[in-house]
Amino acid sequence: MDELARYNRERWNGLSRAGILYSRPKLDLDEAAAREMVDEVGLLGDVRDKRVLVLAGGGGQQSAALGLLGARITVLDLSDVQLEKDRLAAEHYGLSPVLLQGDMRDLTRFDEDAFDIVYHPFSINFVPDVRPVFEGVARVLKAGGLYHVQWHNPYTQTFNPDDYDPVRGYSSNSIYKDGEVDVAAIYGTKNWGVEADDGTKLEVEGPREFRHTMPTFVNGLIGSGFEILGFSEHATWEEDPEPGSWEHFKAISPPYLAFWTRRRGVEA
Repeated sequence: MDELARYNRERWNGLSRAGILYSRPKLDLDEAAAREMVDEVGLLGDVRDKRVLVLAGGGGQQSAALGLLGARITVLDLSDVQLEKDRLAAEHYGLSPVLLQGDMRDLTRFDEDAFDIVYHPFSINFVPDVRPVFEGVARVLKAGGLYHVQWHNPYTQTFNPDDYDPVRGYSSNSIYKDGEVDVAAIYGTKNWGVEADDGTKLEVEGPREFRHTMPTFVNGLIGSGFEILGFSEHATWEEDPEPGSWEHFKAISPPYLAFWTRRRGVEA
């Protein structure tokens, strides 16, 4: 584990202990809700008895949903506290996932063609280079297997959601290019605001974050042997969000993007 991994592990442990939204296990799912959660564009298919790696997606959310759909789940996550949330969800539903602590950039513990599906929720922006991740996924995913990966819209990362003007819109904070995002310079702090279930608001130091531009991401997938099957944007669900609010910012520029891809080759 290198310095970046150690740092981000501690940051995510702290965020998870504080009860950030991404660390709250989904304990009220049925099969329909589970399907809606992990198959927004209808490409997942039947996962019963499929070998699924939930990559850098601890927190007891995607692992619970995919497990309820009958998949054989392995979770690899940097944060041991996040993995405890997966354990809690598994006990709630009577599931038996394999829970492993590790870095998404190093999948050498797994054999080639070890998985039918790799499901990668939002987390790749916490590593500086997508290529080792994509190459690792291509090695452990069988030919014809599905890879779902979500990341931060790189265009959205160049605007400040907390600085809105009715005439000028949202202010720009940086040049559009690959590299580390200087969160402290943009927001004046490295802390993330976390609202607990009881409404308590906390300030918790966040992880280091990186921008991956569209050419870097798309060409990285193609170069690693993936063909793109579908694309989705995660915008607001509010019809008329208040200008200057987070939901309004999401309506202007969806912050989270996701690709469904397939590893090229003969389907097993």
